[in-house]
Amino acid sequence: MKARRCKIAISLDDNVASWLRLEAQRKRLSVSELIAEIVKERMIWKNNYDAAKRRALARKPFLNTDGTYLSREDAHDRDLLR
Repeated sequence: MKARRCKIAISLDDNVASWLRLEAQRKRLSVSELIAEIVKERMIWKNNYDAAKRRALARKPFLNTDGTYLSREDAHDRDLLR
């Protein structure tokens, strides 16, 4: 099934628009295709990041602790390591 396309108007600073035109030309894409590619990459990255975060937060702690965390001072106290 082919994805449906929709049109969106955006406003860009002149220097961003210039870069975008040059980058699209370098990649032999239209500006629209380049923007779609950039947004799709960002969407995939964000979805993967969110999924990894959910997996990490769902894991059980791997240390036998009572659930309390060290304070910053305790975590960096070198005397405790000796």
